[in-house]
Amino acid sequence: MKGDRVEIVVDAGDTTRTYEMTAGRAGRRVETAVRRGVVEVSEVTRNGTPVRTARFMANRVLALVEHPAPRIDESERGE
Repeated sequence: MKGDRVEIVVDAGDTTRTYEMTAGRAGRRVETAVRRGVVEVSEVTRNGTPVRTARFMANRVLALVEHPAPRIDESERGE
């Protein structure tokens, strides 16, 4: 959903670096996967086609924080 984002903190030797992947358009979402020592964060469309992907070595990732977009129920809209 638009507004979903994932924050990745990576060990870069003597410092840390923070990267952020955000679902930029309506209908897109951010997915994470850990495969064979690699953390992969992808922005994908509704049908699952990756738009952009970031890959990090799993042993360098210090934190992976998912921030879901706030969901609004139909009952809370007040219409």
